[in-house]
Amino acid sequence: MKNYVQKGDILTVTAPSDVASGDGVIVGAIFGIAGISALSGADVEIDVEGVYDLPKVSAQPWTQGAAVYWDAAAKNVTTTSAGNTKIGVAVLAAANPSSVGRVRLNGTF
Repeated sequence: MKNYVQKGDILTVTAPSDVASGDGVIVGAIFGIAGISALSGADVEIDVEGVYDLPKVSAQPWTQGAAVYWDAAAKNVTTTSAGNTKIGVAVLAAANPSSVGRVRLNGTF
């Protein structure tokens, strides 16, 4: 295959702000988890697939399998779709209150 470039589960994007390893990063419709820390404007590799424990809206209870979205302003995961980007599904139910939710990234855009 002459046109094959890469597997695509790890992508290099331009950091939209300073990020630390493990932070959620969104660039347009691409969402992933930073593999390394990077300054705003620098290249950073993000994982767009896999299961991660991510910060969530504490007051929201989640059901297993619920669609989840990235709130770029709050830098956390929410079940509120309006104004946010779909990133995957809740792998486990999460109580109200809880500050972390387990998410399977959808890997698609």
